[in-house]
Amino acid sequence: MSTETVCDPEELRTLFLFEKLDDEQLAWLCRDGHIEVIEPGPVYREGDPATCFYVMISGEIALTKLSGGQEIETVRSDHAGAYAGAWGAYLGDRVEQTYGGSMYVRKTARFFVLDAGTFARMMQEWFPMAVHLLEGVFLGNRNSRMIIDQRERLLALGSLSAGLTHELNNPAAAAVRATSLLRERVAGMRHKLGMIAKGKFSPATMEALITLQEQAAEQVAKAPILTPMEESDREDALGEWFEEHNISGGWDLAPTFVQAGIDTDWLDRVEATLADTQDFVFEGSIRWLNYTIETELLMNEIGDSTTRITSLVNAAKQYSQMDRAPFQVVDVHELLDSTLVMLARKIGDSIEVVKDYDRSLPPVPCYAAELNQVWTNLIDNAVGAMADTDGGTLTIRTYLENDCAAIEIGDTGTGVPDEIKSRIFEPFFTTKPVGEGTGLGLDISFRIVVNKHHGDIRVESEPGNTRFIVRLPLTAPERERDDDEGN
Repeated sequence: MSTETVCDPEELRTLFLFEKLDDEQLAWLCRDGHIEVIEPGPVYREGDPATCFYVMISGEIALTKLSGGQEIETVRSDHAGAYAGAWGAYLGDRVEQTYGGSMYVRKTARFFVLDAGTFARMMQEWFPMAVHLLEGVFLGNRNSRMIIDQRERLLALGSLSAGLTHELNNPAAAAVRATSLLRERVAGMRHKLGMIAKGKFSPATMEALITLQEQAAEQVAKAPILTPMEESDREDALGEWFEEHNISGGWDLAPTFVQAGIDTDWLDRVEATLADTQDFVFEGSIRWLNYTIETELLMNEIGDSTTRITSLVNAAKQYSQMDRAPFQVVDVHELLDSTLVMLARKIGDSIEVVKDYDRSLPPVPCYAAELNQVWTNLIDNAVGAMADTDGGTLTIRTYLENDCAAIEIGDTGTGVPDEIKSRIFEPFFTTKPVGEGTGLGLDISFRIVVNKHHGDIRVESEPGNTRFIVRLPLTAPERERDDDEGN
């Protein structure tokens, strides 16, 4: 509830904002503005059209900002002259004219109130030079931030592209190498088959040999995983078996048969099947089986390599959100996994990645590509924090917290010192040496999470245990929901 009272120019002069104005200007303010008494309660809400500029004469106010769907009090004041509201009206339609926060009256307050349009006209007429300077600072900073944000994204993209190229090159090179070797092994199989055909085989023996070949191929698919010690013991046993049976170069054949899970008992069955053949045919048959096993192993390698390439391409598409709507409802775990794939090279082998996912977490309405940028920044920082600790553990944890999805990215690095915790989300603040960091990674992450998603991001840190916690509302803001339905 509010009431208007008479405006006194002399009372306005007592306020620091107006103390340098002359009598004519103060009279103009009283004529175009008004005094309003407002009882405790809300005055305006964050995001509403900015219509008025308020200067408090007496009373107490509180200013709040939304964070994670909750209102956080940022200022509480009973100081005469405190002002809030449509202070950016002088910028006109070059910026969105909405209230950047909410204002509440805590104790009955008297305000001098100016209409936003009147305040803009006053600024432009009375302080034209100041307006130009303020415009330059405000718009210049905004443009600079946009340019540097874009550069930061391009630098990240370049780094990710280099990593992805490296990751793709490994399986691609493996597939090419395996294909070349496979061609040689198939040619060898044809040669050995010709030699076997010259031997004296009964139809039953030939049929048994083909059966052994099929069993060898099947054995590859179900070969057990052995420890290095077990592999060594089996290679010794097979090498001795080949040597006892006069198979030249048998010690070179042994590792291939071990990879297929073949032991001496299996080879004894081969010997029994080919007992009536000549020695050179027996050795040729063993080598023919060796080629069979090698072709299966090489085809598995090609299959694994091409599957890896497909997975990397799919992860890149998921990460970039190619061909997908900007705002969508997604499984946040898919975004985290795709980011981990893209950063795999940077994470390296010395850092253990632990995924502690709550798979019951509901889908999250979000700008998926921008959230991937958040995960990239946080994981990159975590990896950097462990650079001086010779490895460590990167933990990605998800869980439900009230009506939000919580995503926690933790590291075992050196931690964030208490004296800078309050500054790490400031633009251009960095602890990295000059030239190694722009100080925008966490600032960009903050704006994406808080401003774009109405969520919250915070840090909890001590040496050996640093956790950045992102909270995202599970309900889409009305505007984004309407936009999504319209697409």
